This record gives sequence, C-alpha cells and structure tokens, in this order.
Amino acid sequence: MTTVHRYQPVDRPFRKPEISAKAAPEMVAQPNHGLALPVKLFLVGLVLPWIIPFGSLNLSAYRIVLLVAFVPCSVLWMQGRAGRIRLPDLGLTLFHLWAAVGLVVVHGIGPAIQPGGMLFIEGMGSYLMARCFIRTPDDFRSMVMFVSKLLVCLLPFCLYEWLTGQKPLLTILGTIFPTVEITRMYPRMGLWRVQGPFSHSILYGVFCASLLALVCRASSFRYNGFTAVFFTSVVVGSAVLSMSSAPIAGLALQIALLTWDRLLRGFPGRWKLLWAVAILGIGAIEFGSNQTPAQFYVSHFTFEQQTGWYRMWIWEYGTASVERHPIFGIGLGDWMRPGWMVSDSIDNFWLILAMRHGIPGVTLMVLSWFGLWFAIARRKVLEPVVASYRTAYLICMASFVFVGATVHFWGATYAWFFFLGGAGAWILDSRGHENPSGRTVSDRAAGGAPMRVSRLATRP
Repeated sequence: MTTVHRYQPVDRPFRKPEISAKAAPEMVAQPNHGLALPVKLFLVGLVLPWIIPFGSLNLSAYRIVLLVAFVPCSVLWMQGRAGRIRLPDLGLTLFHLWAAVGLVVVHGIGPAIQPGGMLFIEGMGSYLMARCFIRTPDDFRSMVMFVSKLLVCLLPFCLYEWLTGQKPLLTILGTIFPTVEITRMYPRMGLWRVQGPFSHSILYGVFCASLLALVCRASSFRYNGFTAVFFTSVVVGSAVLSMSSAPIAGLALQIALLTWDRLLRGFPGRWKLLWAVAILGIGAIEFGSNQTPAQFYVSHFTFEQQTGWYRMWIWEYGTASVERHPIFGIGLGDWMRPGWMVSDSIDNFWLILAMRHGIPGVTLMVLSWFGLWFAIARRKVLEPVVASYRTAYLICMASFVFVGATVHFWGATYAWFFFLGGAGAWILDSRGHENPSGRTVSDRAAGGAPMRVSRLATRP
C-alpha cells in the first residue's frame, strides 16, 4: 500500500506560487549580479583627474558617465523601478531647478545654460544613479568595497606624494588627457598635503574620510577580521594623508559615533541620549565660555588657527551677502568683502548654497536631505544587516553635514555626496523581520553566510 503525503497529492504536482513583481515589487528576490556597470564606471570616473575637451565643454570622466546615464535613470525613476518617488526626490529636483532659474535671473540665459545644466547633471544625475542601481544590501556593500579597492590602488601614488611633494598620478595621467590643476601648498609637520586625483587636498581627504563608517560595517559582514581591518586602515590612512583638519575631524566624529553605538548597543535610547549630551555641550559652550560654539571649534580643532579665524570672517561677510540677496542669491558672481580678504573661496558648503542660490535654494536642499535621513532613521523592523548598514549610512551623512560647515564640496566630491545620499534610499523599501529568539539569521539579501545575531542586535 502506497503512503501519500497529505500536503502533496500524487495526482497533482506541487507548484510554487508565483508572485507578481508589479503587485509586490519588494517581495521579489533580486538576483545577485554584482555592482552595475554604470556605477562602476561612475566610481572609477570620480578618481580619474582627466578634463576631456568636448567642443566648448571640458568634461571630466564621471560627468561623461552621468550624461549618458541620466535619461535612462530618470525613466527608471519615473516608472517606479527605483522604488516609489519620495518627497526628498522632488525636493532635490526643485533645488536644482531653482538654482538654474536663479542663475538665469542673475547672469542671463546664455551664461547660465552650461553651469546650470552641469549642476543638475552632477547633483540629480548622481542621486538618481544611486537610487536606481543601489537597491539591496548586496549592492550597497559591493559599492562600498569597490570604492575601498580604488583607494588601495591610489595609495602607493599618494604615499609617494605625501613624502616627496611630487604628483605622480597627475603627471602620468596628464600624458594622455589634461588633468585637474596641480595645487602647491606648504608642507605641514614636514610632510606634504596629498592632492591625489582631486582638485584639492581637502577634497581628497573628504572623499576618503566619508568611507570610514561604511567600510567598518560593510567589510565586517563578508570578510574576515584581518581584511576588514586592512580596508579600514587604508581609508583612515588615506584621509590623514590630506593633512587637512576637516577630513580628520570627520574621521574623529565617525569613530566617536561608531564607538558610542558599540558600547551602548544594548540601550535602545542611546541616540536620544547622544542628542541630549550634544545639546548640553553646545549650551555649556554658549553660556559658559566667551566663545560661540563655532569659534570654540575653530580655535581647538584646526591645524592652523589663522585659517580657522579666516573662515569665521567668511561666515561674517557671507551671511551679510545672503541678507542682501535673499531670493536668488549672487549666482556665480563675486561677493562683497574687505580688501584684505584676497581669496574669493568660501569654505562652507551650506553657506555657499545660500549665497549662490538664495534662502529658498538652501532651504530646499536642507529639508530634502534631512527629510530623507529622518525617514531612514525612523524605519522600523529591519534585518540585522540592513540595520547595521543604516547606522553606517547615517553616521556617514552626519560627517558630511559636520565637515560641510568648514569645506565646500565641488566637482567630484559634490557628485560623490549626492551619490552617497541616494545610496541609502533603498533602506526605506527594505522588508525585514525581528528575531526575538536570538537564533541564526541568514543574510540572504546580502549574499552572505548565516550569522549569529543577538536579541538586542535586532532591535531598530
């Protein structure tokens, strides 16, 4: 007599239920095909210093990739293939449109077409590329590790530049196409500030430092301890080679936040406690010192206090410019300042947005980013790997906000900032579950091996 299992009758073969991708896109497993080719080309283009002439335009490598990919990425985004369209997406789009309108008002249509178009391509093009191609934990980790490997390739050239002051990377690549301008600065502590493939040593340092929290978390889920420490050390060492206070301060902030999260991982209210400590610290400086918090930071956390105080004067006259031109800003024009302030550079990303594009422009930018980041921070019930990446992403973004108060992001660093900002939006579309039993949770979405997760680690 044949025994038949009651859940699978012999007269009808078992069929796996089909799931409609249109009805429930978040439930369809995405196969692991590695990092998308457009993303790889874009990331490689960020560290190629070439300026390629194209008619009246001078295009860098990453701009060429963004120009080719912009229309396809826009179509995918509008079709909902990059997750649903969110308010921060629209806010950032409106910012770039407002900036273009402001440039037309200030300079006229002809002079505004090229800078307005490139600003849109660099910002929204980078953001949409990340929104479209960074959609899973595996995509996120692959992106972080790919950039880390690029830093490993750059490290020998940068170490040579750090010790000798020579620019081997720009010299070698300059034999093929023109490169960014070589900057010469005085050494610090007997060592030279590394420019690398970027326009300035500060930009190189910001680019490297921004990876610290991401590499710490991304490498720990796939690689062994030695490999994770190696990549983390490369990131830290590369940022230090810039010999710039802002990137090093960004490193210190990320290390402090990672340490805080590690030491208090069993306390669910650790981030609220940190906000309270920060507010108390700012209040103590404001009322218990003869310096403002900004002046305290400048006088204690910069290599050269003279440079820090010069930045305070930039803030003084920069905010006065915003008061005089509050709606459309001054565009790309010069700003009013005393004659002894010879340089026209503005070492404050958030201030220069208000100066160039007016208060509406900087408001759109700030509200869009903070709206995205707070939504990600409040996302509940995530897989442990996704929750870990979420923490690293938010720490990375916090360092950008912090460093942006003393550094202006332009060129490749501006595109990198927008790309990284968009690279965390997938967390809002992630479906996860809690693991109250503390049993093994499989990191299937990230392509990793099963890992042991504690009960406390699964809490959002």
